[in-house]
Parts: sequence; structure tokens; C-alpha cells
Amino acid sequence: MNQTQAAAPPRRGIVGLALIALIMVSVLASLGVWQLRRKDEKRALISALTERLAGVPGALPAVAEWPALTPARDEFRRVSFSASFESKPDVMVYSSGSAVRDDVNGPGTWAFVPARLADGRSVVINAGFVQNTMQDRAQQDRAVKPLVTGVPVTLTGYLRFPETAGTLTPADDVAKRLWFVRDHRTMAKALGWGEVAPFYIDLESPAPASGVPKPGPLHVHLKDDHLQYAITWFGLALVVAAAFGFWVVGQRRS
Repeated sequence: MNQTQAAAPPRRGIVGLALIALIMVSVLASLGVWQLRRKDEKRALISALTERLAGVPGALPAVAEWPALTPARDEFRRVSFSASFESKPDVMVYSSGSAVRDDVNGPGTWAFVPARLADGRSVVINAGFVQNTMQDRAQQDRAVKPLVTGVPVTLTGYLRFPETAGTLTPADDVAKRLWFVRDHRTMAKALGWGEVAPFYIDLESPAPASGVPKPGPLHVHLKDDHLQYAITWFGLALVVAAAFGFWVVGQRRS
């Protein structure tokens, strides 16, 4: 009887630890599988975006298509169209750099300006980067003013969709026309631009004679670390399984 009672606790301990080890290994392995799926999704996204950015510019989507446009399917599509910049207040969007522009470094602002299409509808243009560490409104106004000629020009750029402000995003400063998130819809509402397209255009060309605002081509720079993460999770699962195995062997020897 005493030998049975003495042997019982180790068996219960092994079963309990085996269950814990199984759960840990299952969770870690599932995280590894999830990272492999994310790797495939990220590489498909990078491939799709690279193809869109390198594509031949197409026509601006027709108005009837606007409600059906989505970031997943249409973000970064290259387009070319004719429009004239409107004589309305512009907005500057603060930026500390760019993840899609290799030629933009340091703090400054993106110049958002409404433009009118031939059919009378408006589309918002991100006309390019304005290097301005002091946020001097006069300097920004001087940069944008030459764009407003009233003459239609051929614009080439990329379809972009509005961003959503985060919890820590500063509030828009309407008086200074300074925004901290690229949401052209709130700009239009605050500054009386009227109804605008659900997307805005990141301008690729033409560049003004002064070079400011500075438009330019976009490039994909998405991080793809999912394979490394997957190897880490699978490695941890192997470590847990090996540690449990060594513990069981040690218990049997003792």
C-alpha cells in the first residue's frame, strides 16, 4: 500500500506537466503556422503593390466606380488625368519622413490641394513634399500658390485612400490648416472644398519649376520578417518539448 501511495504522486505530476507542455507546444506551433501564412499574404501584397506601382498609368476611375473602390484592390493604382488646381485653402499634413518615397527625409509637410476635373467634380491631390522644419505657413503658401493657375494640366499619380487617426494622433489645427493624418475628407469638410472623390492622388508628376512641392514616384518598402518569426516560434515549441522529455527521463532514472 505504501509503495502504491508513494508512486502515485509522480504519475499525477507527469500527467499534469505533460498536459501543460502539450498546450504550450500547440500554442507555439500554431503561432509558427500563422506566421507562415502571414508570410505568404505579405509577399502576395508586396507583389501586387509592386505591380501596381510599375504599371502603365490608366484613366481615373469613372464616377460610377467610386463607391466600389477599396484599398485592398485599388491602392497605389497609377492613373493619369487632366485637372486644374482650385483656388481654395490648401492643407499641410505633417510628416517626419516617408515609407514609400526614397527621396523624402526629415520633417516637413505634404501639400494637399483640391483640383477640379473636366466634369466639374473635385479630387484632392497630394502635390508633394514641402521641407519646412519650422512649419512656416507663409513658406508653405508660397510653395502652393504657383500651382493654382486655373489652367488644366495632365497629372500622373497614384490612388490613395484616407487614413484613420490613432489614439495619440494630435488634433487637426484648422486655423493653421495643419493636419497630422492624411484624411482628405475631414479637410474638405473643415475648409469648404465641397464634395470630393473618396480617394486622393499622390502626385508623381509633373513637378513645379521650383521643385516645391516635391512630387515623385512611390516604392514599396514593407517589412517581411514573418519567416524569422515562424522559425522562432517553432524553435520555442521544440525547446519546450525537449525540456519536458529530459525531465521525464530524469524522473524515471531517479
